[in-house]
Amino acid sequence: MTGKILVLAASGNVGSKLTRVLVEKGERVKAASRKTTPVAGAEAVAFDYEDCSTYRGALEGVDRAFVIAPGGYLDPAALLAPIIQAAAARGIKIVLMTLLGADADDDHPYRQVELFLGKTGAQFVVVRPNWFDDNFHNYWLEGIRHGTITLPAAEGKTSFIDIRDAAESAAAALTNDAFNGQAYDLTGPEALSYAEAATILSRVTGKPIAYEPVDDGTFVGMLTDAGMPAAYAGYLAGLFGHVRKGRMALVTHDVEKLTGKPPRTLETYARDNLAALTA
Repeated sequence: MTGKILVLAASGNVGSKLTRVLVEKGERVKAASRKTTPVAGAEAVAFDYEDCSTYRGALEGVDRAFVIAPGGYLDPAALLAPIIQAAAARGIKIVLMTLLGADADDDHPYRQVELFLGKTGAQFVVVRPNWFDDNFHNYWLEGIRHGTITLPAAEGKTSFIDIRDAAESAAAALTNDAFNGQAYDLTGPEALSYAEAATILSRVTGKPIAYEPVDDGTFVGMLTDAGMPAAYAGYLAGLFGHVRKGRMALVTHDVEKLTGKPPRTLETYARDNLAALTA
């Protein structure tokens, strides 16, 4: 593999970390986003999933690509299929990031993307991360500030994964052909309830943080009151249904298979992101 690696959504939470990991590995990286955000050591390139005229410039000189759907989209198959097809037609290897559990139902929106990718004939790897540790400071920080994380997870457990582990796993898949044709379920080292997670965050931050379970309707109302579109708020509430049913409690060793290192614990995440959690 001698060409460049294209990282889509390079300004996002996963893409930005993946870009840095690849640059540190000595890879030549094209960091693609609508804002062409500069990343040290990478070539910034303008890209818009919904504008096919941006594809050619992004794919030029590339032999591997990382594909992920940005947050906020309810139909990832429609969004990602055109760029996947364009990359496959050029013989580009594709590492696709979806969601843990997507393969449980062929009608799942992200499973549709996986199935489409498999039919293109491209070399590929699929990585399916669980909920990110980083959601605590990216999406639920306001609750942490007020001492209560309010979510419709009931007592369901989740094997939270650090975004750094997800990015390093994707980097391994992009730089090693031994993983081609496989799908990997990326999890943290243990499954925790949100009450248990709140206890860990309390201990690390030194401030009391509780978990308050709510029903879906209350959760959707909270999100729409904050300005989120009702359809996407409903989609997020539906994801917590999988948490309540125990489907996100799976613990695997796939991060270690890809990276050679065990995944970070939630406590390690919290200590390393203490400034963000206490901002």
